[in-house]
Amino acid sequence: MTRILADLPDEDIQWLDRLAAEQGKSRASVLREAVAAYRADSSRDWLEIGFGAWVRHGISFDPHEYDRKRRAEWTRPWDDDYEEVRAESHECFTKEDDRERAHYLALTGRAASRRPKARR
Repeated sequence: MTRILADLPDEDIQWLDRLAAEQGKSRASVLREAVAAYRADSSRDWLEIGFGAWVRHGISFDPHEYDRKRRAEWTRPWDDDYEEVRAESHECFTKEDDRERAHYLALTGRAASRRPKARR
């Protein structure tokens, strides 16, 4: 076993000494265990750790349903695909959304009628 010399802040040494006393171990023993635990965790692939985490915790969802709801969440009354998204996800829209859509269409319809027509 190799001995090392490490500089730690005084607060960390005090905390480490309290922890060692609570566990009935030496400071060096606590540090060896900490390094071993850190080494074990760091060798794992972070992507592998996170992949499927929701399912492991009992949270599952249909990815298509999730995408449908996110699309509806980000659709605004002035978007060109408003009617299409509303038809797919009617439960995500309110009467206020529909009023805003009607107002938007009315405004853009009026604006289009006031534009000068192109000459031929």
